[in-house]
Amino acid sequence: MKVKKQHRKKKFLHKLNRKRMNRKQRNTGTVPCEIIKDAWDHKKSTYKNLTDMGLANDPNKIIKIPNFKQEKIKQAKVIVNKGEVENTDEEETITAVPIKKEVAEKLEKEAKAPRERRFMLPKGQVEFITYLLDKYGHDYKAMEKDRKNYYQETWKQLRAKIKTFMGIPKQYGEYLQARGLLDKEPDEEELKKQAKALVED
Repeated sequence: MKVKKQHRKKKFLHKLNRKRMNRKQRNTGTVPCEIIKDAWDHKKSTYKNLTDMGLANDPNKIIKIPNFKQEKIKQAKVIVNKGEVENTDEEETITAVPIKKEVAEKLEKEAKAPRERRFMLPKGQVEFITYLLDKYGHDYKAMEKDRKNYYQETWKQLRAKIKTFMGIPKQYGEYLQARGLLDKEPDEEELKKQAKALVED
């Protein structure tokens, strides 16, 4: 007697939009980079597009990891053959000039362009640093012994924090403006003192 297999009854799910679901599955996603997006040809494959732009589809193939074992074998062969290098029949790969090489150049230029510094110190740290600067100026060793130095930071750690604070134009500018130090003419002795304190190890 033939065994009858039990099949689950197929149900049509009305809540699913198959057309939209299939379209979503087939979609490869949008290109977020505007430079690549403008140069992208939808008739070509991803690999072909990137090759034409002078970009790598797979960086592992372009930048090969050096094989330590193979290098040692080559060195051993040179020693065995008494300095004679074997003639290898390996053909040199000719690198074709990409059609849209300006894309890679634009990306490189954009990567090298200076960026706006968005790093900001927390409000609590700014208050602590400004308090120390107001009280001690640039005497870091005196700051170390302050009662508000709860975390017992060394004078070098405090100096590093103040350097960071001084490197943020927005926050340091606000501090100088609040103290009326922006329009004030710089005192040479004070500048020398500050420079000495910053350089001192």
